[in-house]
Amino acid sequence: MMSIFGKPARLLKALGALSLAAAPTVAQDAPAPVKDVDPALWVVQDADTKIYMFGTVHILKPGMGWFDEEVKAAFDRSDRLVLELVEPDMATTQQLFGKYGIDQSGKPLTSKMTEEERAIYAKAMEKVGLPVAAFEPLDPWAAAVTMQVVGLQKSGFNVNSGVETQLTAAAKAANKPIIGVETMEQQLQIFDNLSQETQLRFLVEGAKGVDDLNAMMDNMVDLWGQPDPEGLAKLMNEGMTDPKLFAALLTNRNAQWAHWINKQLEKPGTSFMAVGAGHLSGTTSVPELLKAYGIEAKRIAY
Repeated sequence: MMSIFGKPARLLKALGALSLAAAPTVAQDAPAPVKDVDPALWVVQDADTKIYMFGTVHILKPGMGWFDEEVKAAFDRSDRLVLELVEPDMATTQQLFGKYGIDQSGKPLTSKMTEEERAIYAKAMEKVGLPVAAFEPLDPWAAAVTMQVVGLQKSGFNVNSGVETQLTAAAKAANKPIIGVETMEQQLQIFDNLSQETQLRFLVEGAKGVDDLNAMMDNMVDLWGQPDPEGLAKLMNEGMTDPKLFAALLTNRNAQWAHWINKQLEKPGTSFMAVGAGHLSGTTSVPELLKAYGIEAKRIAY
């Protein structure tokens, strides 16, 4: 099962919004008490440039207190906020989702599955309260991501509690520029370019793990907040067994972002870069790939 740490960030919020019509209504409990956590923070710098790198979780349960101490101080010292992407308006998101998330051939989703896979998929969709028929026009990847987002929402996670949402609000309040290292279209193309075989494997494996989704995500959030980047990387590697998916969603993008950081160090200023925590953990993470450029990413103790 792929985690929310490695999926393209704003795509999750967009799919959460786009799936509301099909999703069941989830009762909102009283606000939870704040749980203070201290996620990992890195910095790379030269004589006139500093880039903070903060690992995010794109969807969280309310009540996580992470935007304080050195994280808040680093954000306040920064001239701009750098995200995976700047979220487009909903009309643009819907147009792009129609282009990349719907099978243009018109072939129904379940017709691409074996009888056994259809049974697994239908059972998972029933558990999260989504109608199979409504998702027949979708590509497998789009159904897979929507299933996971809605499943997490039922367990109390909220895309509006995600780190990027809170950082974006803080940047706007402080009149900080917000830029993205990718676009929504690029993120959707990542999924759309996956083979049908890889997409279906992603969907079916996600359906098999739908009962464990909440517990797995709670575990990952716990490792994020401790922080334990090495433990998080290990858990993610165990959960993502398809090397093509791993390369598309993590390694290839990490390499592009390491190159971007290398070029940014040629320009003076201070940036706060917030990307999925999965991109900052493990042997193919951004901090590791920066070493090829002779750049050391240092963990900030706090």
